[in-house]
Amino acid sequence: MKSTVEQLSPTRVKINVEVPFDELKPNFDRAYRKIAQQVRIPGFRPGKAPARVLESRIGRAPVLDEVVNEVIPAKYMEAVRSGDVRTLGQPDFEVTKLEDREVLEFSAEVDVRPEITLPDLADIEVSVDDVELSEDEVAEQLDELRARFGTLTGVDRPAETGDFVSLDLAATVDGEEVPDASTSGLSYEIGSGQLVDGIDEAIVGATEGETKTFTTKLVAGEHTGKDAEVSVTVNSIKQRELPEADDEFAQLASEFDTIDELKDDLRERLGRMKKMQQGVEARDKVLDALLERVDVPLPEKVLESEISNRKHDAIHPFDHDEDAFKASLEAQGGNAEEWENEIRTEAEKSVRTQLLLDTVADDKNVQVNDAELTERIIYQAQRFGVSPDEYVQRAQQSGQLGAIFADVRRGKALASVVRGTTVVDSSGNAIDLEELFGPEEADADAQADDAAEAVEATEQSADDDTQAGETGVTEDEAATPNK
Repeated sequence: MKSTVEQLSPTRVKINVEVPFDELKPNFDRAYRKIAQQVRIPGFRPGKAPARVLESRIGRAPVLDEVVNEVIPAKYMEAVRSGDVRTLGQPDFEVTKLEDREVLEFSAEVDVRPEITLPDLADIEVSVDDVELSEDEVAEQLDELRARFGTLTGVDRPAETGDFVSLDLAATVDGEEVPDASTSGLSYEIGSGQLVDGIDEAIVGATEGETKTFTTKLVAGEHTGKDAEVSVTVNSIKQRELPEADDEFAQLASEFDTIDELKDDLRERLGRMKKMQQGVEARDKVLDALLERVDVPLPEKVLESEISNRKHDAIHPFDHDEDAFKASLEAQGGNAEEWENEIRTEAEKSVRTQLLLDTVADDKNVQVNDAELTERIIYQAQRFGVSPDEYVQRAQQSGQLGAIFADVRRGKALASVVRGTTVVDSSGNAIDLEELFGPEEADADAQADDAAEAVEATEQSADDDTQAGETGVTEDEAATPNK
């Protein structure tokens, strides 16, 4: 086999492949066996008819088709490996020459990772917000904890914001009832914003048994974007009574003996959370600074695929009804053109980020070990509310294990970049990046030993009968930018 690689653009190549028929004997043998199983020829058992008999019965063309369809993907991959081509996405094949018993020639156009020149990363400097913690925030956290232990008590007064009410709802559009927008006995906290626009204003001040009407724009269902006349009846009104914030409550709600100890713990937790937020801000700002300095050519097919996936995800909740989605968009003050532009901008940044971080990972020889991959899988499984085993099985079926591996590697690459930059807060104080991202791993050889086993260990975990423990946000999860 002969192959050449023709550079069409910084992000696309054409691979030309020439395969002499001398190399195709194993492919023809498999094609004859496969076709012989499908064709019944008198005097021969299924699969036993010789090649010359098969050709005399069905012709040479079906055999050639079978061989060509098998050979092209295999020889393409062989050419990619031999040419060290870093392909992205699926190729577009074209058979350019087929001379039976002589030669098969074909071409494959495919997007490739562009060559990216990295700047000096050490001179990047970003500023993040100060970590500020007020006693009001601690009090708010304490109130949220008290609310979990609160009790609901009926009141004999008009409804107020923060009350819990039981509601009956009915809606009409142009005088016709909307079944999907009608319900009874619905529990709702006034002011939570969990129902349609306008309902809070309608029921605040209403008494038990009173019915109010208001107009709102529907954002889901077949009447999306249309004005609906909504009737709401308040069946009952209850207010939440919170337990006293004292030592007795601290013992009930936590492992602490006093309310002061509980407050200290809440204060410490809030501080850690704000530190994590500071780390996320540093990560995002360093990434933005890096993207501004680096020219990353965009592979068009990869970009269009990313845009298509984002549109699919947005329209999926509307049963892929694009008109219903656009109506919902307009009902919320948006428009389709702005949304299209936003989708493209986000997709461009996502693709540029992935290509850039892949280059950084190669430059820094970033490896991923089995523990890091497993930790990401456990975290993702918890996000989607499934077991790690089920998550791995789904990833295997959809061919996403490689993508998970790549995301972890990119996260580690970005974390390594952040560690090498200067990050200060608004007051000019240097941020301890090791505290946020952990120390830089020095033993790359040890990482490399684990990396080869990582994917195998992940795939095997789908068959292992293990229980996953709890996990928090890992370094690579904190470092991986949102897509």
